[in-house]
Amino acid sequence: MSQGNLFAYLIILIWPLFSIWLYRHKSIQVATLITIVGGFMVLPVKTEVDLPMIPAMGKHSIPALSALLGVWWIKKQPISYVKQLGKMKYLVILLLCGPFITAHLNSDMIIVGGRFIKGLSYYDGLSAMINQFLLVTPFFIGRQVFKTHEQQLLMFKFLVAAGLVYSLPILFEVRMSPQLHTWIYGYFPHDFGQQKRYGGFRPVVFMGHGLLVAFFIVVALTSVAALSVNRIKIRQFSPTTVTYYFLFLLILCKSIASLCFGLFSFVLIKFAKIKVQHHMAMVLVCLAMLYPTLSIMKLFPHQGLVDIAESVDKNRAQSLQFRFDNEERLLARGQERLFFGWGGWGRGRVYDEHTGKDISVTDGRWIQVFGSSGFMGFIAGFGLLAFTVLRSYTASKVLKVKSERVMLAAHAVLVGIIMVNQIPNSSLGPWLWLLAGILLGRSDSIIQSKKNIKV
Repeated sequence: MSQGNLFAYLIILIWPLFSIWLYRHKSIQVATLITIVGGFMVLPVKTEVDLPMIPAMGKHSIPALSALLGVWWIKKQPISYVKQLGKMKYLVILLLCGPFITAHLNSDMIIVGGRFIKGLSYYDGLSAMINQFLLVTPFFIGRQVFKTHEQQLLMFKFLVAAGLVYSLPILFEVRMSPQLHTWIYGYFPHDFGQQKRYGGFRPVVFMGHGLLVAFFIVVALTSVAALSVNRIKIRQFSPTTVTYYFLFLLILCKSIASLCFGLFSFVLIKFAKIKVQHHMAMVLVCLAMLYPTLSIMKLFPHQGLVDIAESVDKNRAQSLQFRFDNEERLLARGQERLFFGWGGWGRGRVYDEHTGKDISVTDGRWIQVFGSSGFMGFIAGFGLLAFTVLRSYTASKVLKVKSERVMLAAHAVLVGIIMVNQIPNSSLGPWLWLLAGILLGRSDSIIQSKKNIKV
């Protein structure tokens, strides 16, 4: 249900106009970063404009659509979704056509405990396809308009600058509690109780949940760590100083998973060899891709992780056990329609047989995709991300300039972390698709330049 005061709806409607201005007056790369990443940073969370035939336009879809219009209409660069993708094009086709197959296989109604859920129609399939299209469009924009080392460097600098700017409201909410979204947009976007941690609060700002803010700082930290290795200043600030500042912010965000991701990327980028970084990125990709299969076969060490968490913090261990228990129920439900899932309208969730009450919690992005789109939907979406990391490893064998290799390896690590974070959390918005697409665009450019030299 859409929420928000007049200002919330006003900024949603103004954002496309602001984006058009950006594309008219800034470079296509700067305009894209501000439109998509900036939209994630400032737009209200649950304020949506609902139009017929298309998904509700809100925080995620408005920036993606605005960027698409800016690149296509203002900059006159049509976006290619399958050209020169090689075998990846089959994943794109599956990703966009899968919702129709899901709708066709889910025309039956569901009745449980007095709850009635309608069957899906091709109208639902079309709506889901448009939603998928808008979600991944930034991936293809990033692939197309970010090609050079300078453009990749711009991305890293922008993410660091965005993190520094956002640190001010983050520090405010750490001290005063998450109030900014309520004050400015008229409502709090999530459960306020979930933001209480360790005698204080997680900052939420305008991202919807403290976990999203924490992961945003992980991205900024990974970016500045790469700049620090290359000794690139952020205006007058030392990259080393900014690195430790982001580490401090990450601690204040009070998210154990994000803190682990941040420390992992920091240590890996600062102290490991470039080749090791690429190998670790591929390990992360394999973990994310194999997790559903390992969970189905009961080979993943869930209990071991709970035991480790319990040795550190019993409350966090209980939280982790709760997530794993819900995953198990949802996974069993998903296996009933293994290949293309249950579709939308909550059809893939678990309900009490007597009351019809929803008794499931879907924290991880992977289980959301698995339940709604099945194993094929998971392979299509996560496979695109995996291919970007694999392509970057191929590109790394071509690069000779160390500073460029540092950036490519750090970028691969970042995308690997993004993928693994979708196991416990759901953070895969358009802005992260954009970052993955930029890695693919840069990697393809490097590989193509090598082919041209040979010719």
